Amino acid sequence: MYDTILIPTDGSRGTDQAIANGLDIATQYDATVHALCVIDTAQLLDLGYFGDRSDFETRIEPLENEAKRAVGDVKARSEQRDVDVITIVREGEPYETIMSYVDDADVDLIVMGTHGRRGLSRYLLGSVTNRIVRTADVPVLTVRMTED
Repeated sequence: MYDTILIPTDGSRGTDQAIANGLDIATQYDATVHALCVIDTAQLLDLGYFGDRSDFETRIEPLENEAKRAVGDVKARSEQRDVDVITIVREGEPYETIMSYVDDADVDLIVMGTHGRRGLSRYLLGSVTNRIVRTADVPVLTVRMTED
């Protein structure tokens, strides 16, 4: 039923339950998981980026490291379950990048949390999830985050 499962992650604790659910489903269906973290390049504008390319590289490097850690966490958690995981880090607008990846990778199921990081980013992920639920052509499993 599911061969390719996409788990978008921002590396926050809020995505832990979504990752666990996605890996459970992948185990049940012997599916491959694609762990995707999108570096929101518009976030650099929020950080005050208006410089040249070298300044951009300086500001994006920590975000790239965080994204690699986020998808690496999914991969590490999958090894205990014998699930194949492909890790992907992309730059762009999260909603558009996720939806583009769904088409490119022929994703069968998206598993994602309802919220991510605290503060503004938390609500932005929630709005990304909402847009994906409303527009995706494949099933989307949303996992409600708990306070603990």
